[in-house]
Amino acid sequence: MFMSWTYAGLKRNAPGVILIVSLFAVMAPAALSGWANDASPIHSVDAVAATIKSAQWGHGRINYVLLLDDGSSLLLDDDRLRVIGSAVRLERVTRDNGFVFYRFAV
Repeated sequence: MFMSWTYAGLKRNAPGVILIVSLFAVMAPAALSGWANDASPIHSVDAVAATIKSAQWGHGRINYVLLLDDGSSLLLDDDRLRVIGSAVRLERVTRDNGFVFYRFAV
């Protein structure tokens, strides 16, 4: 019986197979976690004050580095222009599953 593969051929393809399997193993739980967070209802929304420290433009969105009033820093993206050094209002959103994220208050 003729086989089209050999042990040497398998060894040659092993790094690619390991890479593809490991990428899938990393991406699948991340996607499942994101879907679970989107489906979980919002538990609470709290107002938070912050100051914009810097901004970086890229790919149509702006990444802002914010300094919260308690001294911690936060990275947040938005598509609207905001003045560096200005005070902004944020919302700290907590979902029922414990996931926390921040968004600019409207």
